[in-house]
Amino acid sequence: MATADARRRVVLAALLTGGFMLAEVIGGLLSGSLALLADAAHMLTDTGSLLLAWLGYTLSARPADPARSFGFGRMKVLAAFTNGVLLILLAAWIVWEAVHRLFNPVEITGGLMLGVAVLGLVVNVMAFAILHGGEHKDDLNLRGALWHVAGDMLGSVAAILAAALILWQGWMLADPLLSILVAGLALFGGVRIVRESGHILIEGTPHGLEASRIIADLKEHVDGVSDVSHVHAWALTESRPLVTLEVITRPGANAESVRRAVKERLAHAFGASHATVEVIGEVSPSAA
Repeated sequence: MATADARRRVVLAALLTGGFMLAEVIGGLLSGSLALLADAAHMLTDTGSLLLAWLGYTLSARPADPARSFGFGRMKVLAAFTNGVLLILLAAWIVWEAVHRLFNPVEITGGLMLGVAVLGLVVNVMAFAILHGGEHKDDLNLRGALWHVAGDMLGSVAAILAAALILWQGWMLADPLLSILVAGLALFGGVRIVRESGHILIEGTPHGLEASRIIADLKEHVDGVSDVSHVHAWALTESRPLVTLEVITRPGANAESVRRAVKERLAHAFGASHATVEVIGEVSPSAA
């Protein structure tokens, strides 16, 4: 998804979630429902996360300068990491409150809770549809925002189920129990986003760019390559891998031709369009 399109989508979703959050807070306070208050808290973090995602896209579009040779491209990944941490913290807060309510049940107005939860579900479905309307598989920033909205959408479903059980059976414990289920889903999404974005931030090796795989591929497919060493692979963003390596050429091979062939192979086979390749001629035994 183009950055401009993704930026527009997160702003629209932020307006939807932020606008309904206030109504859900009021509904949660009036009805006494933890599920609604938890969903409202989730909507608050949704709005913040969506604005953070927007900021990540905005800053990442800024050009490079002398102090930042890669520009602000990694801001999207940093925004995704922050959103993942917020999801984990939100899950912990919901569980804490739910456990407290299990031991100290409160009276809940099921009818009001049900009406607000249904409206919340409609808003969350609309926000999810907006964010899900383009390619997002390799965009950690947008995936972080999607996890927030998806968790909020499931929170609305849980609130609806809890309200139905309260109206049908008068079972007040349905509210905190279903809130814990929603917290578990939020925790799952948060941990995944933190792991993937954190791996990029610590410059871990991207999947498929392991040194052994690159060495074997270049030696097999690039003429003139005798050996490959000092391979380092990392990523600026989830879709922009970087590679540096040293190539030793066979006797008689043209160093510049080998360098170009290696860079082309890295871009074609590994998607590494930004590679720094140092070429060294093989030393013959007689010259050693």
